[in-house]
Amino acid sequence: MKVPIRIVDAFAEKAFGGNSAGVCLLDAAIDESLMQKIAAEVNSAETAFLVGSGNRFRLRWFTPAVEIDLCGHATLASAHVLWTEKLVQGGETIRFDTNSGELTAKQLADGWIQLDFPAIPSNPYENRDLASAIGATPTLVAMTHHTIIAELSSEQEVRELKPDIAAILALGVHGVIVTAKGADKYDFVSRFFAPAVGINEDPVTGSAHCALGPYWQKRLGQDTFVAYQASARGGVMRVTVAGNRALLEGKAVTTLSGEMNF
Repeated sequence: MKVPIRIVDAFAEKAFGGNSAGVCLLDAAIDESLMQKIAAEVNSAETAFLVGSGNRFRLRWFTPAVEIDLCGHATLASAHVLWTEKLVQGGETIRFDTNSGELTAKQLADGWIQLDFPAIPSNPYENRDLASAIGATPTLVAMTHHTIIAELSSEQEVRELKPDIAAILALGVHGVIVTAKGADKYDFVSRFFAPAVGINEDPVTGSAHCALGPYWQKRLGQDTFVAYQASARGGVMRVTVAGNRALLEGKAVTTLSGEMNF
């Protein structure tokens, strides 16, 4: 069997930044266990699997360990591949059928790609083990349906954080987002730790910004943001909260094109 595959750096303006994603272009659906094996072989944070035609595709995402229900950077990577390889006409909105409903991607005039994702609400939350797990005392803590948001006092504290990954795993949540108000050119910064799904620290996480957008909308009283995820690779994202939707914007670059044979 031969499966065309691309490696794309998403939320990046040049290679070796942002978050790397595999994109598998399938002629027909394949078994879940095979998709999981391919994702483990690719060993990026997520690998996207696409089946479809025209401007509508079924899209699923797998980490090296599990399938997940929402992934921003691999969706951005998928849209980038479909347009750059002319599988979808330039300028045409792409529609993805996913486990999180229909998601769309469109090209913007400045070369960025905009994803239309669900906004994820959060509520105040307390966890006595959180401070020792992340290695800092949060000023505020909130919880989405499965992820903790921990706000710290400064951007520098977020950047210098050295969490205990085993302790984060023991919290029993999908992941922990650590965030702070930006010190200079970014409205807010963040890092995302998700050992429960096989990713100790994700380089740039679109789905986390679906929660961070509404969180900082309440904190700062604004709807649009320029955000930076302060991982080792790092990545810039523009975020707009529009009712129950989060519009995520970024760039992408293909770093490898090939074919998997098995």
